[in-house]
Amino acid sequence: MFTGLIEETGRIESVRTEGKSVRLSVHCSRILETARPGDSLCVDGCCLTAEQVTPGGFSAYASPETMRKTALGERKAGDAVNLERSLTLQTPLGGHLVTGHVDGTGLIRSIGALSQSWEIRLQAPGEILGQLVPKGSVAVDGISLTVVDVTAEDFSLWIIPETWKRTALAQRRPGARVNLETDLIGKYVFRLLEQRFSGGPGSPEREKRLRELLAGGTWGGAESVPDST
Repeated sequence: MFTGLIEETGRIESVRTEGKSVRLSVHCSRILETARPGDSLCVDGCCLTAEQVTPGGFSAYASPETMRKTALGERKAGDAVNLERSLTLQTPLGGHLVTGHVDGTGLIRSIGALSQSWEIRLQAPGEILGQLVPKGSVAVDGISLTVVDVTAEDFSLWIIPETWKRTALAQRRPGARVNLETDLIGKYVFRLLEQRFSGGPGSPEREKRLRELLAGGTWGGAESVPDST
């Protein structure tokens, strides 16, 4: 489990392809203070296991499933990546709960500067957009960020100067793919609501009722109130 607060940006030293999987070597410094072989490390939002830890970095294996679901396959030697160690019971939870299990990828549509901040608009699959709400949390390449608005095709984020300076987002360009993970608590709420309505995913009745609830509606009559037991 992670917080989405990036500790440092590392740099990929090598990417070794092994069939449909890869082994990454990442140069870094700060997270090596406590990192040990076998530790879980968040690399651009992907939870990977450190295989080897050296004074200058670490190596990790990315499975075919990881390569299929994430943007790691597009990273190359020299690219910057966001890094975070797994949280402990003593770690301040300044971001939100991030598992490092990427739900899918998004495409950066635009990056616009305004004063000292940046607005990023991201295209994403419908199943991910359906779990986002304005002012809710989302992890983008492992960074805990707040959603500004959501449309049927994309969503937007405001990036403050500190985040821009400390993460690899400053090196991303329109057209780049990024890893997305929706809010863990939101997923459970979404699943609970999904089970309350018939018609299956995407049905007009279900979608209408979900939107009513998200807009502040009620469950309906007393017979519709979920059993508290």
